[in-house]
Amino acid sequence: MEEVRNQQVIFKDYVNGFPKESDMILTTSATVPLQLPQGSNGVLLKNLYLSCDPYMRGRMTKTEGSYVASFTPGSPITGYGVAKVVESGHSSLKKGDLVWGFTGWQEYSIITAPETLFKIQHTDVPLSYYTGILGMPGMTAYYGFYEICAPKKGEYVFVSAASGAVGQLVGQFAKLTGCYVVGTAGTKEKVELLKTKFGFDEAFNYKEEPNLDASLKRYFPEGIDIYFENVGGKMLEAVLLNMRVNGRISVCGMISQYNLNQEEGVRNLSSIIMKRLLVKGFIVTDHYNLYPKYMEMVIPLIKEEKICYIEDIVEGLESAPKALVGIFSGKNVGKQVVVVARE
Repeated sequence: MEEVRNQQVIFKDYVNGFPKESDMILTTSATVPLQLPQGSNGVLLKNLYLSCDPYMRGRMTKTEGSYVASFTPGSPITGYGVAKVVESGHSSLKKGDLVWGFTGWQEYSIITAPETLFKIQHTDVPLSYYTGILGMPGMTAYYGFYEICAPKKGEYVFVSAASGAVGQLVGQFAKLTGCYVVGTAGTKEKVELLKTKFGFDEAFNYKEEPNLDASLKRYFPEGIDIYFENVGGKMLEAVLLNMRVNGRISVCGMISQYNLNQEEGVRNLSSIIMKRLLVKGFIVTDHYNLYPKYMEMVIPLIKEEKICYIEDIVEGLESAPKALVGIFSGKNVGKQVVVVARE
């Protein structure tokens, strides 16, 4: 049975505080057989693109009862990716098929539960999009905005971490719905991107705003109908004071809290009662049944160039640790993608 080198990114050990590149190890000593074991119903994948996502920080900590398992020290990191089927023992996939879903941070992965993978039907768009707009982040934006917030034309929408993989889509979905949209980001470059590339009505750099409550009152003098929450902490405190009656908050993430040993408390929670707010958290994997509906909506938007998607692409598995660590300090501009191999 032929074996080939299988370069891997290994998770070293559980992390306290801010993750470092040294928490991951690149190894070239592993090999993988290019055939599946006799009778296997799994698939052997050649990985093409890997996705760096904020939820992965939680997997670097030993946790019990989370919606997604912690990484295993001494084993390859796992996450979303795009791959090509090298060999298949599963009836719904064949050699040469392209898929997206959970895979390993390595050149080749054997997936023993291939029913979790999505077969890629549309190959006339960049394959890397299946780590972003056509993958988990796209579904996250779609479900969190449309299904939870039920937006109406003319409403006032605020998006935090607005230039990221999810935020850039939420803002554009809101504009397509006819809403007034303001986003926040952490650099001047990203703020400009929000206004010039993604079509946000306004945007600001939260690092330059000493009083977030005053900032929000400046951009939303009549208050906020919809807040798409990616940040938590002080931003959420300020937003609660500025929500309108019957406002909706879709809680997607809280990246300001992920590297803290103890999460911050949030004040102004009484606003939820006084303003009759809907505040709903969600995990996108619970809603993948809506993926075909989402694809029907978004594929035409991409092809008609009614929506724009920005990626921050780095080359090679050796670049993956730096790319992953960078998203927690805002180094990336747009969706962070690692190229492992071109098809």
